[in-house]
Amino acid sequence: MNELLSTEEKRAVIELLYQLADDDFIISYRGSEWLGLAPHIEEDVAFSSISQDTMGHAAMYYQLLEELGEKDRDYLSHARKSNERKNAVLLELVNGEGHYLHEPRYDWAFTVVRHYYYSQAKKVKIESLKQSSYPPLAAAAVKISMELHYHLMHWTVWFTQLLNAGGEAKKRMLKAIAKVEAEFEDVLSLGPLSKEIVKAQLIEEESRLLLSFHANINAVFNDLSIPYKGEFTSLSGRGRFGEHTEDLSEALNTLGEVYHSDPGAVW
Repeated sequence: MNELLSTEEKRAVIELLYQLADDDFIISYRGSEWLGLAPHIEEDVAFSSISQDTMGHAAMYYQLLEELGEKDRDYLSHARKSNERKNAVLLELVNGEGHYLHEPRYDWAFTVVRHYYYSQAKKVKIESLKQSSYPPLAAAAVKISMELHYHLMHWTVWFTQLLNAGGEAKKRMLKAIAKVEAEFEDVLSLGPLSKEIVKAQLIEEESRLLLSFHANINAVFNDLSIPYKGEFTSLSGRGRFGEHTEDLSEALNTLGEVYHSDPGAVW
């Protein structure tokens, strides 16, 4: 299969796979930091399961990269530096003040909005990837879509219930929506090889992905009787171009600690 790809097509596939893998890798880590801190025990279990699923999706993409001649998937996930990462900056930002092991004061509203928006964007991408010209990627999308369906249902319930609650809950959610939208442009970007990615028919172009996302989100906002602006920026950097925050560097140091203790081990 890989030998049928032209040099340009292979570059495009690799670029897209890094984006998909790195997105899921870092957002699953941020989700895992809520273990033992979620609002109630049922959510603790559910969120842990979602984070585990999402890390599994990242592993699928890293495996495809390994099969394309990149380094092994353990190296790709744990040993690459922050400026080599392709994830959207929104997904690397800390959950809130404090540290998991020392006075964590995380923002549940921000977490709900970030995961809800990301799940909606991921659904749009996955639906497009099911028709990808690269069969291994299309097959992975079909598998991922089954779990993603339940992830989106989960975050939709939290998103709508907190906004419908009114009072302080709604106030915090609206603040979180503004924060997420200020960084969200990066999430639906296809990065520096966007033209090559679309030309190779790996996924739909950014504008079509964005239109689908807006349509899905706008319907939910209409049901909530809340105006939807949908004006996105990338305030803290463009992750697809290797621009990241210190939040990512610190997360990678934690995530890679065990790997770097013995890079030759089989994990």
